[in-house]
Amino acid sequence: MTRLLPDRFYPVVDSAAWVQRLAAHGVRFAQLRIKSADPAWLRAEIAAALVVAAAARLTLVVNDHWRLALELGATWVHLGQEDLRHADLSAVRHAGMHFGLSTHSADELDAALACAPDYIALGPIYPTQLKVMPWAPHGTARLATWKRRIGTLPLVAIGGITLERAAGCFAAGADALAMVGDIVRHATPDPRIEAWLRATREPT
Repeated sequence: MTRLLPDRFYPVVDSAAWVQRLAAHGVRFAQLRIKSADPAWLRAEIAAALVVAAAARLTLVVNDHWRLALELGATWVHLGQEDLRHADLSAVRHAGMHFGLSTHSADELDAALACAPDYIALGPIYPTQLKVMPWAPHGTARLATWKRRIGTLPLVAIGGITLERAAGCFAAGADALAMVGDIVRHATPDPRIEAWLRATREPT
């Protein structure tokens, strides 16, 4: 049996205010990804987001900032390949934290699996406008390949994920879908969140 993540819907947002907004809809699993900020502000924002998440029983994954995640009592952290080279995974494991790892190539998948993470993320599945990516979109076929490789380890699809593409990603083997633009850049994000919840929690 595949190890379970808190939910199949895994939105990625960049502020405590967004975590609060997700929590108000009953979202159970989300990632806080703040790429650059003043250190004091960053610490306060992560701390505030963790307070909101705890009150709402939302599992919050802190992206990149593993030291602050440890200090502030986070239970999950997500690391990219560059972060992985500098992160103290022994300290993360000793604290009882769960962690997920990004992968974009077969070599990165090998390196990630050697770390025994709690999930593997593959991206970009589709073209994304949020940042310049050195990798071409993998498509859903690569999701199926990754799932065969990792077996019961949860697989998260990311990169250009929209509600309309969700069924294809799940059919290819994704256990959860992570998205940024389809929530935070959507013209009507609150109805979109509700639509995602219906699509990922109700029988199809």
